[in-house]
Amino acid sequence: MNDKNTLEGTTTVGITCKDGVVFASERRASMGNLVAHKVAEKIFKIDDHIAATIAGSVADAQSLMKVISAEVALYKMRNTENISIESASALAANILHSSPLYVQTLLGGVDENGASIYSLDPAGGMIKDSFISTGSGSTFSYGVLEDRVKEDINVEEGIEIAIRAIKAAMERDTYSGNGILVATVTEEKGFEMLPKDEIEAKLKEIS
Repeated sequence: MNDKNTLEGTTTVGITCKDGVVFASERRASMGNLVAHKVAEKIFKIDDHIAATIAGSVADAQSLMKVISAEVALYKMRNTENISIESASALAANILHSSPLYVQTLLGGVDENGASIYSLDPAGGMIKDSFISTGSGSTFSYGVLEDRVKEDINVEEGIEIAIRAIKAAMERDTYSGNGILVATVTEEKGFEMLPKDEIEAKLKEIS
């Protein structure tokens, strides 16, 4: 995190499951070798069926989240139906393409086509994948994801894998740490943030 307030050391993870999506991140915001914030919020609810993670400039990221949330709400009001995950991602990509921001975003959720996650770069590039990790600790997270993510895993399995992936990053990446955030989006329950005690209990199980 530099003088622009950035989450440069961020590690985020997104996993597509057969019954929903799982997002996870650690909570450290760094400014060079200084831990500037220990409780950074890096997972956002966009709508009941859509969530997103952020890395990069705090101001740019927060601005992008507000714009996407407003546009998604406006779409629902105009069309009396939820926007698809692909359309919401394309919307975010268009915003970034027209005015690049110092931010990297994972956006995903559940719609009539099932669960999906897209990665968006600062210039509006948009890539769909079954699992994605961003940030300085992503190298370590990908080691876990590549080994453990299988076809047709469920959200409960995805939660455990996501926590393992963030834990691996926190153990090896200097700029990742200070706790874990986990959120899920399912057709049945929509967007949910996991309670801190539940995450801590799962961490003890896998330690």
